[in-house]
Amino acid sequence: MQEDVLFTPEEIAQKLKITKGTVYEMIKRGNLEAHRVGRHIRISQTQYDVYLLKAKGYDNIFEATLYREEDETYATVGPVNLYVETHHQGQVNVSIRPEHVILSRGTFVSSARNMHKGIVTDIENVDTRVLVTVDIGIPINALITRKSLVKLHIDKDVELYVIFKTMSVMVYK
Repeated sequence: MQEDVLFTPEEIAQKLKITKGTVYEMIKRGNLEAHRVGRHIRISQTQYDVYLLKAKGYDNIFEATLYREEDETYATVGPVNLYVETHHQGQVNVSIRPEHVILSRGTFVSSARNMHKGIVTDIENVDTRVLVTVDIGIPINALITRKSLVKLHIDKDVELYVIFKTMSVMVYK
């Protein structure tokens, strides 16, 4: 299992080009999750990544309940079960970065365990890319190129498959 990098509030402040005091305020307000290590505050890479996703509005962040069946772990989000790889149990949050989501017109054999059929509900231009929202029982955002949008003939109400690897689902408390 890969270790999650830990940052001090000062290091996060440098990354975001803000003051250390602002980082502490963000933590206090609940905008940035952090945890205590002894008397010190630390922010994990996962917590920082989640903050950035929320700040950009690309949030694919959901509350979930984990359960195991045979040798598989699933995160249940509403009516959808996602394959996940985690040591956590019970209630968690899950996040899938939109740039890790693949959109397809059909199924195909791959190492990606999560493959869900849905309907396109929204398409939004974001800089040089396109944010496509697909309802698979929950809304999943995928960030793709304009060329992919055109090549796949993606429009609202089109049926697509949303595909992502188990390792693309970040699980955190």
